[in-house]
Amino acid sequence: MPDVEWVDARERLPRSGMPVAAATAGRYPPDDSAAEPDGEDFWLVLPTYFTARHIGEDGTEYRDCFVDSDEVVRLPHGCGRPCAEPVTHWAELPTLPGMTVHTVLGEDARTALRNVLG
Repeated sequence: MPDVEWVDARERLPRSGMPVAAATAGRYPPDDSAAEPDGEDFWLVLPTYFTARHIGEDGTEYRDCFVDSDEVVRLPHGCGRPCAEPVTHWAELPTLPGMTVHTVLGEDARTALRNVLG
């Protein structure tokens, strides 16, 4: 498996629409049953896409942000805007097996799957 090239989000951002792995940091809220009564710090990797402009469900407009599959918006670390779970680093996701793209839709998806699965 090839090495992953992590990019510091303070230095460079992906192009808009690009699917990426995002390393995001934050703190889980306190849980009475948890070993950490004040919450617990985390740094984890999530699949996201980067976009130059995103309109949240509440109508809020975000610029240069990472959005996950649940529509949670995360901002780049050090961007000067508040964010509970900023993205510290990002990396390109691998392309689909046997292809040079990340997404195939419709009938092309069925054909691509048939070709790769035999």
